[in-house]
Amino acid sequence: MFNSIFSTNPNGLEITTALICAASAVVLGVAIAITHRATSQTTKGFLVTLATLPLLVMAVMIMINGNLGTSIAILGAFSLIRFRSIQGRAKDLLAVFFSMMVGLALGMGHVLFAAVITAAAIVVILFFSFTPLLEPDRKERILKIVIPEDLDYEDAFEDIFKKYTSHAKLVTMKTVNMGSLYNLTYDIKLKRGVKEKAFLDEIRVKNCNLKVLLSEPVLEEEI
Repeated sequence: MFNSIFSTNPNGLEITTALICAASAVVLGVAIAITHRATSQTTKGFLVTLATLPLLVMAVMIMINGNLGTSIAILGAFSLIRFRSIQGRAKDLLAVFFSMMVGLALGMGHVLFAAVITAAAIVVILFFSFTPLLEPDRKERILKIVIPEDLDYEDAFEDIFKKYTSHAKLVTMKTVNMGSLYNLTYDIKLKRGVKEKAFLDEIRVKNCNLKVLLSEPVLEEEI
């Protein structure tokens, strides 16, 4: 069912077959780019990359055509590109891998397979992006508190944590401002129905109204 269209050309790659693969690469690449735009914050440059990457990877696969020496050279070129690019978010890496997979499939002549996999993957991406399934627990927070040096931080907020959180753990503690202040970082999980403002107000009373920061955990894809 998913036979390569290249196998129907025993005399080599014909221009018509190449144009079919190239047109398929552009159409599927644009579909991937549109999907990524709908599910993630991105830039036009990155979307253009996603749209054209299947075509370029397909061309590379056709040029290699089983040649070991060419394959090693292409692998080295891709390695240089990889180490000169910054790490992206998880969705960006997924989109790049998606585009490259489509290009590889088209480069081997599997046009129908590439179209079916692209459609299936887009449906899966849209489903997980616009449904609460696999949504992380939004009650988990990072709490950063600045306290004066004369405040005993080990027990200072114990009663507040028992009232407003189901879990609270001191992660880091460091001195700032020549040792006159402490920066405390906690991993906490707020109880259901807790008002964050009331929680922060009680902490401000204890830390002499110094800086308090409550934020969501920083995920790897946001770094």
